[in-house]
Amino acid sequence: MGHAPIRLVSLNVGKPVRFSYRGKELETGIFKQPTTETLYLSHVNLSGDGQADLVHHGGPDKAVCVYPHEHYAYWEERLNRKLPPAAFGENLTTAGLLERDVCIGDIYQLGDAVVQVSQPRQPCHKLAKRYDLPEMALWVQEKGYTGYYFRVLQEGNVSPDSELTLIERHAAGITVAEANRIMHHDKGDLEAVKGILAVAELSANWRHTFQKRLQGEETDPARRLNG
Repeated sequence: MGHAPIRLVSLNVGKPVRFSYRGKELETGIFKQPTTETLYLSHVNLSGDGQADLVHHGGPDKAVCVYPHEHYAYWEERLNRKLPPAAFGENLTTAGLLERDVCIGDIYQLGDAVVQVSQPRQPCHKLAKRYDLPEMALWVQEKGYTGYYFRVLQEGNVSPDSELTLIERHAAGITVAEANRIMHHDKGDLEAVKGILAVAELSANWRHTFQKRLQGEETDPARRLNG
């Protein structure tokens, strides 16, 4: 039985910009805008897109950031504010593809490109600073409404009316939601850590973190969350 294509609510890009936060000048690529143009998706990013912090964002394992539109209603109620398009700095705002629906290693057709789920998105302090809410990144992480990243297996053109069509479901079946559980919530579940490490398609960054955990070392998320 085939899987129904997933539509894009919006296709979003933006170059890094400087903004002032509590007297400090920061540079970030989190401010993205919907586009009506057809864009070329390379192994690194969409044309017209960019990241300021290339340590925590961008690169082949994080070429495309995806965020489900279904989560917007929750955040608008919690924050008591209307959110703009691409509110979480995502490239693809999707309808119908939640963290519980996608697995690490799943492969999708996206326009002329072919993409693969590589890891959950790990929210950082730039998201908190965008909304002047110091705990925003932590809230996103704790709720599990993180979104996720694609790597690009085949470059090609992507347009706002492109759809995501599942080509291959990864045999391990480890969802983004499950990966978030293992990473952030049940850190003592070392059998689950071993299970996710067996997925060759897991991003290098998450693989490194989990390998350190098996060795008894835990990565401190404070700098990512708080800046």
